Amino acid sequence: MLFSSISFIYYFLPIVFSLYFLVPAKYKNLVLLLSSLAFYFFGEPRYTIILIFSTIVDYTHSLIIDKNRGRPAAKLALISSIIINLSILGFFKYSDFFIGNINALFSTDFALLQLPLPLGISFFTFQTMSYTIDVYRNEAGIQKNPLGLATYITLFPQLVAGPIVRYRTIAEEINERTHSFDLFAYGVRRFVIGLAKKVLIANQLGQLYQISVSAQSSSVLFYWMAAIAFSLQIYFDFSGYSDMAIGLGRIFGFHFLENFNYPYISKSISEFWRRWHISLGTWFKDYLYIPLGGNRGSNLSWFRNIIIVWFLTGFWHGANWNFIIWGLYFGLILILEKLFLNQVLVKLPHWLRHVYVCLIVVISFVIFNNEDLAVITLSLKGMFGQLSIPIFNAESIYFLRSYAVILGISIIGATPFARDLIRRGLQSKTSEKIINGLEPVLLLSLLLLVTGYLVDSSFNPFLYFRF
Repeated sequence: MLFSSISFIYYFLPIVFSLYFLVPAKYKNLVLLLSSLAFYFFGEPRYTIILIFSTIVDYTHSLIIDKNRGRPAAKLALISSIIINLSILGFFKYSDFFIGNINALFSTDFALLQLPLPLGISFFTFQTMSYTIDVYRNEAGIQKNPLGLATYITLFPQLVAGPIVRYRTIAEEINERTHSFDLFAYGVRRFVIGLAKKVLIANQLGQLYQISVSAQSSSVLFYWMAAIAFSLQIYFDFSGYSDMAIGLGRIFGFHFLENFNYPYISKSISEFWRRWHISLGTWFKDYLYIPLGGNRGSNLSWFRNIIIVWFLTGFWHGANWNFIIWGLYFGLILILEKLFLNQVLVKLPHWLRHVYVCLIVVISFVIFNNEDLAVITLSLKGMFGQLSIPIFNAESIYFLRSYAVILGISIIGATPFARDLIRRGLQSKTSEKIINGLEPVLLLSLLLLVTGYLVDSSFNPFLYFRF
């Protein structure tokens, strides 16, 4: 069940909200747990048992860790939990990758398992692991109530596509949280804005991408339109989902941390990754990069740590070589920035540094979005004029004009321009009254536009659901 679906918005949510706010406080977690399991069951009925099993694994192992602090049994329980979680993830997500590569390397003929990927397994696996690791490190208190831990792990707003919520950031809210009209209003506002970003912007950009890659007559402009459209689509798709998750969390009294912070305004790739998919970046930093040694020690050890982290970051996204190349590509750029590029970048005008980041990122998403390495090569050649095709043609100009408005809106929307404009307006009493008065009308208008689009269109993918 997608957040951006009629069934979720107009059937599932009203039922869940009604039950949640009608029952006494002591039953609210139970309502959330049952609602979350139902939400997951509608999307993955066969694999709901895996989600339940993962919860049981981390609940029992955390109890063993807590009972045996300072003893070898605690470390063994941690290792056991990590192995079980990664084994489940590896079996479903990476089995065919390894079988296929073994067949190609040794000319064997092992049959592929062709298992459907459990919805959100990459996200909830990292989430459950973070809980057990934090308990072992004594950075999070143990949740002795199985209902409380199950509520945290299965919480449907962030279950299938993040943000990856650390237990310690909402531990107190699992047991006791506040609800208010202001929190509810903020949550609704954030949800509707995220929904509009996904449906009204990301979906349109997705259609432009499909048009560009399937055009009858190719051109350099079409290749660039495809690359830029996808780079913007994945941002509005994923950040829109994160907005919806954060908004729903706030309605239920949870304060999820931000997952995006206008990454396309970055002036270096290291800054970009502090702004893009923040919950994943901090997860790898805290649980892999720093334990490996971080940037302590020699440059050689730092290079090793960067390569390991970015190899696994790419591999986390998908079981294919293009994702590994994508991760290593960013790892290499980060190494080059530390070695000498940062010294060059600081001397450049800000606008040129933004261009540098956008170019690097757009190229990266060409790699990210194509599992066929031959298609990646062809696309990059097409973008940089290495194919015998015109720079532009009548068809590419027509579609560029047709989608110029949505491209303009998405480029402006990828910056804090609108946010800053509203903040400046709120500094004036008169403007504040006008903005506050118009907000409900604008949000309702956006919701109606989204509803009309969803009723009328069948094109409604969520890109990060495949991870």
